[in-house]
Amino acid sequence: KRWCKLEPITLRALLLLMYGAGLRTSEPIRLACSDVDLADSTLTIRVTKFYKTRRIALSTQLRGVLAEYDANRRLAGHSRDDTAPFFTYKKGGPVARMVLEDAFLRLRQHVGIGRQNARYQPRLHDLRHTFAVHRLIAWYRSGADVQRLIPGLSTHLGHISLSGTQRY
Repeated sequence: KRWCKLEPITLRALLLLMYGAGLRTSEPIRLACSDVDLADSTLTIRVTKFYKTRRIALSTQLRGVLAEYDANRRLAGHSRDDTAPFFTYKKGGPVARMVLEDAFLRLRQHVGIGRQNARYQPRLHDLRHTFAVHRLIAWYRSGADVQRLIPGLSTHLGHISLSGTQRY
């Protein structure tokens, strides 16, 4: 069973990172250890959609989640070499997208999110949309100049233009 390879701490860290940083589904599973700088609280997202590389800041809470996960992976004896995958299975191999999506489906079913045979179900990518919408709502509620801040959000999300961010 593919989903048994993914430990709960790994799934938790992946889901929190995807929501907390607004990452695409493929981005966290492609992170190498050198891309996760816990001392500087940053991630380097390399050669992603549109062949861009970007560096993003991590919140204190998200940095804590990744530090906890990193400590756990070190205790398990996983490599911390620069090119080693940051997110791994119990035996150390890199997490495959299909396994992550299957684990998310099983988690949704376990907690009763979604309807049987419904066409539209929550997807992993919806965590990215939720991140963007929550950021915009927080800015509006705080009275921030949202029009001035949207280009930064667009860069954070890795969009090539503002029109990619406008759908949120």
